[in-house]
Amino acid sequence: MENCLFCKILNRELKAEFIYENDEIACIKDIHPQAPTHLLIIPKKHIATILDLTHNDEKLIGKMVLKAGEIASEFNIGNKGFRLIFNCNKDAGQTVYHIHLHLVGGRKLKWPPG
Repeated sequence: MENCLFCKILNRELKAEFIYENDEIACIKDIHPQAPTHLLIIPKKHIATILDLTHNDEKLIGKMVLKAGEIASEFNIGNKGFRLIFNCNKDAGQTVYHIHLHLVGGRKLKWPPG
């Protein structure tokens, strides 16, 4: 999508601090972190919301979650705890309409989240 912030980042049209990247997904640091570790795992395939996923995307979502766990361990938050979050649409706080998985940790997280 030509006006999508994450597509522009993935295409290197905008700068971001990349933590990980392969042919299907990338992980970047969130520019407005809500915790000491706040990363975004983003598929390279543009999918606007979780509601736009199809059964063909099952493996992609699984790869995103598995990579999030690996990265949490690399950032030494795996054993203490972390949160994975997909926001879907405005009321849930989605501001960029390209799905992305938030990996948040490095401090005690409260529940409910807000």
